[in-house]
Amino acid sequence: MGYGLSSKMLVNLVDGCVQAKNVAPGSAMWTLDGDRTVQTTVVDVAAAKGREAVDVVTDHMTFTASPDLLLSTPDGWTHARDAAGARVAWTPARKLCRERLTIRPGYEFGYFVGATCADGTVHKNYVSLIVNAEDFAVRYAAALRACTGLAARVEAVSRPSGYLKRDVAGFRVRVVSSYLSDLVRQYVSGDPHHMRQRFPRVVLRDVETFRGFMDGYVDGDGCRVTWGNYEGRVVVSANVPFLREWAPIIGAQFTPEAVPGRASRLYIADRWPSRDTFRPEEHPLQLRESSWVQVREVRPRPALGAKPFTFYSYKLSPHPTFLVNGHLVREPW
Repeated sequence: MGYGLSSKMLVNLVDGCVQAKNVAPGSAMWTLDGDRTVQTTVVDVAAAKGREAVDVVTDHMTFTASPDLLLSTPDGWTHARDAAGARVAWTPARKLCRERLTIRPGYEFGYFVGATCADGTVHKNYVSLIVNAEDFAVRYAAALRACTGLAARVEAVSRPSGYLKRDVAGFRVRVVSSYLSDLVRQYVSGDPHHMRQRFPRVVLRDVETFRGFMDGYVDGDGCRVTWGNYEGRVVVSANVPFLREWAPIIGAQFTPEAVPGRASRLYIADRWPSRDTFRPEEHPLQLRESSWVQVREVRPRPALGAKPFTFYSYKLSPHPTFLVNGHLVREPW
């Protein structure tokens, strides 16, 4: 019985995809270590003949392998022949070669997240902020540089004003990074749209990060207020679940507007720390690059005629696993 992949299946080398038969000792391969993509090195390559194979059909592709090849599932490793209906570990193969960022926690990180939630735009492969106030844009760019290392800078732009019926001057900070774009989506639970984003609990790792978040959000969608003995700030949003989740962290009472769709207000008193309602939480700063995909079908595929399949297997170090077009696999023990 041969183990591994049939010769023409694509595996994910660090230098790009190649067919299984073209992998050589010394090649660096992508794999998954928990939620992170990491590299592992091919120490040895072996080829073996076999008369039986299976086609594994997932949500993203079909690949041909030995029935004994192991796939990673939430319940552990399972043989390819038994994988029908299971969920298997996967990462988008097209995103393997992008630059990965090291996120630095602290005030600047919180400021970046808060300002992005208030006034930023998250697209497929970039994050941007366009505002009227240059000093706000400068603070945002500095925070973004400090927490990601990306070369963020402020640009003067113009944009149409529906109210004034003419173009108005503004300032833009824009960084191209699909990794950062995916990371912001992770922080707000998937959808970065201002009306649907969830409160980014990643900013609750410590008080300094949370202060940065509130400063960034207030700079975008808030202002300072003072009346009588009250001193504090107010933020405005029509995303009621977002404000509702924020309020108990600062010990504030929150009552949404009675008219659906109208903007609600959350008041942040300067003395909120004295209420002792803040509780630090641990949430991942780095991107979770692994997810699960469904195996729709496993089809037996016997060899035709006298020609058997050739299966290629690899001895790897330091990780014994590798990716088949993003799907995590390994050889039998």
